[in-house]
Amino acid sequence: MNKLLVAPVLCSGFLLLLACGSNNSNSKTLEQNTTQQTENNKIAQSYQIETVTAFNEPWAITSLPDQRLLITERKGRLKLFDPKAKTTINVLGVPNVSYGGQGGLGDVILHPDFAKNHWIYLSYAERGASGDGAVIARATLDLADPAQPKLVDVKRIWEQVPKVSGQGHYGHRMQFGPDAQLWVSSGERQKFDPAQDLESNLGKVLRLNDDGTPAKGNPFEKQGGVTAEIWSLGHRNPLGMAFDAQGQLWVVEMGPKGGDELNRIVKGGNYGYPVVSNGDHYSGLPIPDHHTRPEFKAPEIDWTPVISPSSLIIYSGKQFPLWKDKALIGGLSSKSIVVVDLKSKPVREVQRLDMKQRIRGLHQAQDGLIWVIEDGSRAKLLKLSAE
Repeated sequence: MNKLLVAPVLCSGFLLLLACGSNNSNSKTLEQNTTQQTENNKIAQSYQIETVTAFNEPWAITSLPDQRLLITERKGRLKLFDPKAKTTINVLGVPNVSYGGQGGLGDVILHPDFAKNHWIYLSYAERGASGDGAVIARATLDLADPAQPKLVDVKRIWEQVPKVSGQGHYGHRMQFGPDAQLWVSSGERQKFDPAQDLESNLGKVLRLNDDGTPAKGNPFEKQGGVTAEIWSLGHRNPLGMAFDAQGQLWVVEMGPKGGDELNRIVKGGNYGYPVVSNGDHYSGLPIPDHHTRPEFKAPEIDWTPVISPSSLIIYSGKQFPLWKDKALIGGLSSKSIVVVDLKSKPVREVQRLDMKQRIRGLHQAQDGLIWVIEDGSRAKLLKLSAE
Protein backbone atom coordinates (compact mmCIF):
# COMPACT_ATOMS: atom_id res chain seq x y z
CA MET A 1 0.00 0.00 0.00
CA ASN A 2 1.28 3.49 -0.81
CA LYS A 3 2.05 5.56 2.26
CA LEU A 4 1.48 9.31 2.59
CA LEU A 5 3.75 11.07 5.06
CA VAL A 6 2.58 14.63 5.65
CA ALA A 7 4.56 17.36 7.38
CA PRO A 8 2.26 18.82 10.07
CA VAL A 9 2.76 22.53 9.39
CA LEU A 10 2.32 22.70 5.62
CA CYS A 11 -0.75 23.46 3.57
CA SER A 12 -1.44 22.20 0.08
CA GLY A 13 -3.11 25.11 -1.70
CA PHE A 14 -2.76 25.43 -5.42
CA LEU A 15 -3.26 28.08 -8.10
CA LEU A 16 -4.87 27.42 -11.45
CA LEU A 17 -3.08 29.18 -14.32
CA LEU A 18 -5.06 30.61 -17.20
CA ALA A 19 -4.96 28.44 -20.32
CA CYS A 20 -2.64 25.95 -18.64
CA GLY A 21 -4.10 22.53 -18.08
CA SER A 22 -7.73 23.44 -17.51
CA ASN A 23 -9.09 21.60 -20.55
CA ASN A 24 -10.61 18.24 -19.71
CA SER A 25 -12.92 17.36 -22.58
CA ASN A 26 -12.94 17.04 -26.32
CA SER A 27 -15.66 17.04 -28.97
CA LYS A 28 -14.05 14.10 -30.78
CA THR A 29 -14.63 10.44 -30.24
CA LEU A 30 -12.03 8.40 -28.41
CA GLU A 31 -10.83 6.59 -31.52
CA GLN A 32 -7.43 8.28 -31.18
CA ASN A 33 -7.26 7.90 -27.39
CA THR A 34 -4.55 5.31 -26.92
CA THR A 35 -4.69 5.46 -23.11
CA GLN A 36 -7.54 2.96 -22.83
CA GLN A 37 -5.76 -0.13 -21.58
CA THR A 38 -6.64 -3.52 -20.23
CA GLU A 39 -5.59 -4.37 -16.71
CA ASN A 40 -3.06 -6.85 -18.12
CA ASN A 41 -1.03 -3.92 -19.44
CA LYS A 42 -0.75 -2.19 -16.08
CA ILE A 43 2.06 -2.23 -13.53
CA ALA A 44 1.86 -1.51 -9.80
CA GLN A 45 5.18 -0.03 -8.70
CA SER A 46 4.93 0.75 -4.98
CA TYR A 47 6.22 4.02 -3.55
CA GLN A 48 5.92 6.32 -0.57
CA ILE A 49 5.44 10.09 -0.56
CA GLU A 50 6.97 12.46 1.98
CA THR A 51 6.18 16.16 2.20
CA VAL A 52 9.43 18.05 2.71
CA THR A 53 8.69 21.79 2.46
CA ALA A 54 6.75 24.28 0.33
CA PHE A 55 7.46 26.97 -2.27
CA ASN A 56 5.51 29.80 -3.90
CA GLU A 57 4.62 28.97 -7.51
CA PRO A 58 7.63 26.73 -8.22
CA TRP A 59 8.24 25.80 -11.84
CA ALA A 60 11.40 23.69 -12.14
CA ILE A 61 13.85 21.73 -10.03
CA THR A 62 17.34 20.33 -10.45
CA SER A 63 20.05 19.05 -8.13
CA LEU A 64 23.66 20.09 -7.58
CA PRO A 65 26.43 17.46 -7.32
CA ASP A 66 26.18 17.71 -3.50
CA GLN A 67 22.42 16.90 -3.78
CA ARG A 68 21.23 20.36 -2.77
CA LEU A 69 18.34 21.49 -4.94
CA LEU A 70 17.85 24.53 -7.14
CA ILE A 71 14.17 25.44 -7.47
CA THR A 72 12.73 28.28 -9.53
CA GLU A 73 9.69 30.30 -8.48
CA ARG A 74 7.74 32.05 -11.24
CA LYS A 75 7.86 35.50 -9.65
CA GLY A 76 11.61 35.54 -10.24
CA ARG A 77 13.22 33.82 -7.28
CA LEU A 78 15.79 31.04 -7.42
CA LYS A 79 15.95 28.97 -4.24
CA LEU A 80 18.78 26.78 -2.96
CA PHE A 81 17.34 24.07 -0.73
CA ASP A 82 19.39 21.70 1.43
CA PRO A 83 17.41 18.46 1.99
CA LYS A 84 19.65 17.45 4.91
CA ALA A 85 19.52 20.70 6.86
CA LYS A 86 15.99 21.59 5.60
CA THR A 87 17.18 25.15 4.89
CA THR A 88 16.26 27.40 1.96
CA ILE A 89 18.34 30.36 0.73
CA ASN A 90 17.58 32.87 -2.01
CA VAL A 91 20.16 32.97 -4.80
CA LEU A 92 20.99 36.58 -5.72
CA GLY A 93 21.49 37.94 -9.22
CA VAL A 94 18.47 36.42 -10.98
CA PRO A 95 17.45 38.48 -14.06
CA ASN A 96 14.19 40.44 -13.99
CA VAL A 97 11.28 38.43 -15.38
CA SER A 98 7.89 39.23 -16.90
CA TYR A 99 5.48 37.60 -14.47
CA GLY A 100 1.86 36.87 -15.34
CA GLY A 101 -0.30 34.27 -17.05
CA GLN A 102 2.08 31.37 -17.66
CA GLY A 103 5.11 33.67 -17.67
CA GLY A 104 7.87 34.22 -15.16
CA LEU A 105 11.02 32.37 -14.16
CA GLY A 106 10.97 28.94 -15.78
CA ASP A 107 13.46 26.13 -16.12
CA VAL A 108 16.86 25.63 -14.48
CA ILE A 109 19.53 23.14 -15.56
CA LEU A 110 23.26 22.59 -15.06
CA HIS A 111 25.93 22.54 -17.76
CA PRO A 112 27.38 19.03 -18.28
CA ASP A 113 30.74 20.37 -17.03
CA PHE A 114 29.21 22.19 -14.07
CA ALA A 115 31.82 20.74 -11.71
CA LYS A 116 34.45 22.71 -13.64
CA ASN A 117 32.70 25.81 -14.95
CA HIS A 118 29.80 26.23 -12.44
CA TRP A 119 27.46 27.29 -15.27
CA ILE A 120 23.71 27.10 -14.84
CA TYR A 121 21.00 27.98 -17.35
CA LEU A 122 17.73 29.78 -16.60
CA SER A 123 14.74 30.28 -18.89
CA TYR A 124 12.26 33.06 -18.22
CA ALA A 125 9.68 35.36 -19.80
CA GLU A 126 10.86 38.83 -20.80
CA ARG A 127 8.88 41.92 -21.79
CA GLY A 128 9.87 43.70 -25.02
CA ALA A 129 8.51 46.55 -27.10
CA SER A 130 6.34 44.19 -29.19
CA GLY A 131 5.28 41.83 -26.40
CA ASP A 132 6.65 38.97 -24.32
CA GLY A 133 8.92 36.06 -25.16
CA ALA A 134 11.08 33.44 -23.51
CA VAL A 135 14.78 34.07 -22.92
CA ILE A 136 17.61 31.82 -21.81
CA ALA A 137 20.47 33.16 -19.70
CA ARG A 138 23.70 31.42 -18.74
CA ALA A 139 25.32 32.33 -15.42
CA THR A 140 28.02 31.20 -13.04
CA LEU A 141 26.68 29.94 -9.73
CA ASP A 142 28.96 31.39 -7.04
CA LEU A 143 28.80 29.30 -3.86
CA ALA A 144 31.94 30.76 -2.23
CA ASP A 145 29.87 32.32 0.55
CA PRO A 146 27.73 29.51 2.00
CA ALA A 147 25.32 32.05 3.49
CA GLN A 148 24.78 33.98 0.27
CA PRO A 149 24.90 32.13 -3.06
CA LYS A 150 24.71 34.35 -6.12
CA LEU A 151 24.74 34.40 -9.90
CA VAL A 152 27.59 36.21 -11.61
CA ASP A 153 28.50 36.78 -15.25
CA VAL A 154 24.84 36.51 -16.28
CA LYS A 155 24.53 36.54 -20.07
CA ARG A 156 21.42 36.29 -22.28
CA ILE A 157 22.21 33.67 -24.93
CA TRP A 158 18.87 32.96 -26.66
CA GLU A 159 15.38 34.39 -27.14
CA GLN A 160 12.08 33.52 -28.78
CA VAL A 161 11.55 35.24 -32.13
CA PRO A 162 9.32 37.12 -32.51
CA LYS A 163 8.05 38.54 -29.23
CA VAL A 164 4.25 38.56 -29.30
CA SER A 165 1.29 39.68 -27.20
CA GLY A 166 -0.08 37.42 -24.47
CA GLN A 167 1.48 35.42 -21.65
CA GLY A 168 0.93 31.80 -22.60
CA HIS A 169 2.69 28.83 -24.19
CA TYR A 170 6.31 29.75 -23.61
CA GLY A 171 7.39 26.13 -23.34
CA HIS A 172 11.02 27.02 -22.50
CA ARG A 173 12.10 23.66 -21.11
CA MET A 174 15.81 22.90 -21.49
CA GLN A 175 17.87 19.71 -21.60
CA PHE A 176 21.49 18.91 -22.39
CA GLY A 177 21.59 15.89 -24.67
CA PRO A 178 24.08 13.03 -25.03
CA ASP A 179 25.67 15.16 -27.77
CA ALA A 180 26.41 17.85 -25.12
CA GLN A 181 24.18 20.28 -27.05
CA LEU A 182 21.50 22.42 -25.45
CA TRP A 183 17.98 21.35 -26.48
CA VAL A 184 15.11 23.80 -25.97
CA SER A 185 11.34 23.43 -26.32
CA SER A 186 9.70 26.61 -27.60
CA GLY A 187 5.92 27.02 -27.46
CA GLU A 188 3.89 28.65 -30.23
CA ARG A 189 2.67 31.34 -27.77
CA GLN A 190 -1.01 30.66 -28.56
CA LYS A 191 -0.50 32.15 -32.04
CA PHE A 192 -0.99 28.90 -34.04
CA ASP A 193 0.73 29.70 -37.36
CA PRO A 194 4.29 30.30 -36.07
CA ALA A 195 4.55 26.56 -35.36
CA GLN A 196 4.77 26.00 -39.15
CA ASP A 197 6.85 29.11 -39.94
CA LEU A 198 10.54 28.32 -40.43
CA GLU A 199 11.41 32.00 -40.00
CA SER A 200 10.21 31.85 -36.38
CA ASN A 201 11.52 29.66 -33.55
CA LEU A 202 8.08 29.46 -31.92
CA GLY A 203 6.39 26.05 -31.83
CA LYS A 204 9.70 24.24 -32.32
CA VAL A 205 12.26 21.98 -30.68
CA LEU A 206 15.67 23.62 -30.98
CA ARG A 207 19.24 22.35 -30.81
CA LEU A 208 21.87 24.86 -29.72
CA ASN A 209 25.50 25.06 -28.68
CA ASP A 210 26.09 25.79 -25.01
CA ASP A 211 26.49 29.50 -25.88
CA GLY A 212 23.05 29.66 -27.49
CA THR A 213 24.19 29.65 -31.12
CA PRO A 214 22.73 27.13 -33.62
CA ALA A 215 24.42 23.71 -33.42
CA LYS A 216 26.11 22.17 -36.44
CA GLY A 217 24.15 19.43 -38.19
CA ASN A 218 20.69 20.91 -37.66
CA PRO A 219 18.34 20.12 -40.57
CA PHE A 220 17.86 23.73 -41.69
CA GLU A 221 21.26 25.17 -40.79
CA LYS A 222 22.01 26.36 -44.34
CA GLN A 223 19.10 28.81 -44.16
CA GLY A 224 20.78 30.69 -41.29
CA GLY A 225 19.16 32.93 -38.70
CA VAL A 226 16.68 31.43 -36.26
CA THR A 227 15.87 28.77 -38.87
CA ALA A 228 19.29 27.23 -38.25
CA GLU A 229 18.28 26.58 -34.62
CA ILE A 230 15.33 24.33 -35.53
CA TRP A 231 15.41 20.55 -35.07
CA SER A 232 11.66 19.87 -35.38
CA LEU A 233 8.51 21.93 -35.87
CA GLY A 234 4.72 21.84 -35.60
CA HIS A 235 4.60 21.81 -31.79
CA ARG A 236 2.01 23.55 -29.60
CA ASN A 237 3.12 23.91 -25.99
CA PRO A 238 5.95 21.43 -25.27
CA LEU A 239 6.43 21.39 -21.51
CA GLY A 240 8.55 18.30 -20.94
CA MET A 241 11.58 16.83 -22.68
CA ALA A 242 13.91 13.95 -21.85
CA PHE A 243 16.37 11.59 -23.50
CA ASP A 244 16.10 7.84 -23.06
CA ALA A 245 19.02 5.45 -22.56
CA GLN A 246 19.46 5.12 -26.34
CA GLY A 247 19.78 8.89 -26.79
CA GLN A 248 16.29 9.29 -28.26
CA LEU A 249 14.57 12.58 -27.39
CA TRP A 250 10.95 12.49 -26.21
CA VAL A 251 8.74 15.57 -25.81
CA VAL A 252 5.36 15.84 -24.11
CA GLU A 253 3.09 18.73 -25.04
CA MET A 254 -0.33 20.10 -24.28
CA GLY A 255 -2.94 19.65 -26.94
CA PRO A 256 -5.75 22.18 -27.43
CA LYS A 257 -9.19 20.88 -26.32
CA GLY A 258 -8.09 17.28 -26.05
CA GLY A 259 -5.16 15.53 -27.68
CA ASP A 260 -2.23 15.93 -25.28
CA GLU A 261 0.77 14.31 -26.97
CA LEU A 262 3.94 12.36 -26.26
CA ASN A 263 6.20 12.60 -29.31
CA ARG A 264 9.33 10.76 -30.39
CA ILE A 265 11.42 13.57 -31.87
CA VAL A 266 13.20 13.02 -35.17
CA LYS A 267 15.49 15.35 -37.10
CA GLY A 268 13.48 17.69 -39.32
CA GLY A 269 10.18 16.17 -38.23
CA ASN A 270 6.96 18.16 -38.56
CA TYR A 271 4.40 17.26 -35.87
CA GLY A 272 1.56 19.04 -37.59
CA TYR A 273 0.19 21.71 -35.28
CA PRO A 274 -2.02 23.64 -35.99
CA VAL A 275 -2.83 21.86 -39.28
CA VAL A 276 -3.57 18.60 -37.46
CA SER A 277 -4.17 17.62 -33.86
CA ASN A 278 -6.03 14.89 -32.03
CA GLY A 279 -7.86 17.66 -30.19
CA ASP A 280 -10.02 20.59 -31.33
CA HIS A 281 -9.90 24.35 -30.87
CA TYR A 282 -11.40 25.71 -27.65
CA SER A 283 -13.95 27.55 -29.82
CA GLY A 284 -15.29 24.16 -30.89
CA LEU A 285 -13.86 24.47 -34.38
CA PRO A 286 -12.58 21.01 -35.35
CA ILE A 287 -8.96 20.28 -36.28
CA PRO A 288 -8.27 17.32 -38.60
CA ASP A 289 -6.79 14.30 -36.82
CA HIS A 290 -3.23 13.20 -37.49
CA HIS A 291 -4.37 10.13 -39.41
CA THR A 292 -5.87 12.39 -42.11
CA ARG A 293 -2.44 13.84 -42.95
CA PRO A 294 0.20 11.08 -42.83
CA GLU A 295 2.95 13.48 -43.95
CA PHE A 296 2.94 14.85 -40.38
CA LYS A 297 4.46 12.92 -37.47
CA ALA A 298 1.73 11.49 -35.25
CA PRO A 299 2.18 11.22 -31.48
CA GLU A 300 3.27 7.92 -30.01
CA ILE A 301 0.42 8.26 -27.52
CA ASP A 302 -2.22 10.94 -26.92
CA TRP A 303 -4.76 11.62 -24.21
CA THR A 304 -8.42 12.62 -24.37
CA PRO A 305 -9.53 13.44 -21.67
CA VAL A 306 -6.30 15.33 -21.20
CA ILE A 307 -3.63 14.90 -18.54
CA SER A 308 -2.27 18.47 -19.00
CA PRO A 309 1.42 17.51 -19.04
CA SER A 310 3.84 19.84 -17.24
CA SER A 311 7.12 17.94 -17.16
CA LEU A 312 8.86 14.72 -18.14
CA ILE A 313 11.63 12.44 -16.90
CA ILE A 314 12.70 9.00 -18.09
CA TYR A 315 13.59 7.02 -15.01
CA SER A 316 17.03 5.39 -14.89
CA GLY A 317 17.53 4.63 -11.19
CA LYS A 318 17.23 1.52 -9.04
CA GLN A 319 14.72 2.54 -6.36
CA PHE A 320 11.73 1.90 -8.63
CA PRO A 321 12.58 -1.15 -10.78
CA LEU A 322 9.18 -1.27 -12.53
CA TRP A 323 9.70 2.31 -13.74
CA LYS A 324 13.14 1.67 -15.22
CA ASP A 325 13.39 3.23 -18.72
CA LYS A 326 9.78 4.42 -18.52
CA ALA A 327 8.55 7.99 -18.94
CA LEU A 328 7.08 9.75 -15.91
CA ILE A 329 4.91 12.74 -16.83
CA GLY A 330 3.71 15.37 -14.37
CA GLY A 331 0.01 16.16 -14.81
CA LEU A 332 -1.74 19.45 -13.98
CA SER A 333 -5.50 19.05 -14.47
CA SER A 334 -5.13 15.28 -14.01
CA LYS A 335 -3.36 15.84 -10.65
CA SER A 336 -1.23 12.83 -11.40
CA ILE A 337 2.06 11.33 -12.43
CA VAL A 338 1.50 9.28 -15.57
CA VAL A 339 3.87 6.37 -16.25
CA VAL A 340 4.35 5.38 -19.90
CA ASP A 341 6.11 2.33 -21.33
CA LEU A 342 8.20 3.68 -24.21
CA LYS A 343 9.33 0.26 -25.40
CA SER A 344 5.89 -1.28 -25.89
CA LYS A 345 4.33 -1.31 -29.32
CA PRO A 346 2.28 0.79 -29.33
CA VAL A 347 3.59 3.03 -26.56
CA ARG A 348 1.12 2.85 -23.68
CA GLU A 349 0.27 4.22 -20.25
CA VAL A 350 0.94 1.57 -17.60
CA GLN A 351 0.42 3.33 -14.25
CA ARG A 352 -1.09 6.56 -12.95
CA LEU A 353 -0.25 7.96 -9.53
CA ASP A 354 -3.10 9.95 -7.97
CA MET A 355 -1.25 12.91 -6.45
CA LYS A 356 -4.37 14.88 -5.33
CA GLN A 357 -2.79 18.15 -6.48
CA ARG A 358 -1.54 19.65 -9.76
CA ILE A 359 2.02 18.49 -10.47
CA ARG A 360 4.41 21.03 -11.97
CA GLY A 361 7.84 19.37 -12.03
CA LEU A 362 9.75 16.10 -11.64
CA HIS A 363 13.44 15.45 -11.07
CA GLN A 364 15.39 12.23 -10.52
CA ALA A 365 18.06 12.65 -7.87
CA GLN A 366 21.47 10.99 -7.93
CA ASP A 367 20.35 8.25 -5.53
CA GLY A 368 17.32 7.34 -7.62
CA LEU A 369 14.60 8.98 -5.54
CA ILE A 370 12.26 11.37 -7.32
CA TRP A 371 11.64 14.97 -6.31
CA VAL A 372 8.19 16.32 -7.16
CA ILE A 373 6.94 19.91 -7.03
CA GLU A 374 3.28 20.78 -6.97
CA ASP A 375 1.84 23.77 -8.83
CA GLY A 376 0.68 27.06 -7.35
CA SER A 377 1.10 29.05 -4.15
CA ARG A 378 2.26 27.11 -1.07
CA ALA A 379 3.06 24.21 -3.40
CA LYS A 380 4.66 21.26 -1.69
CA LEU A 381 8.03 19.74 -2.44
CA LEU A 382 7.51 15.98 -2.28
CA LYS A 383 9.98 13.13 -2.11
CA LEU A 384 9.05 9.85 -3.77
CA SER A 385 11.06 6.93 -2.50
CA ALA A 386 10.79 3.16 -2.38
CA GLU A 387 8.72 1.53 0.34
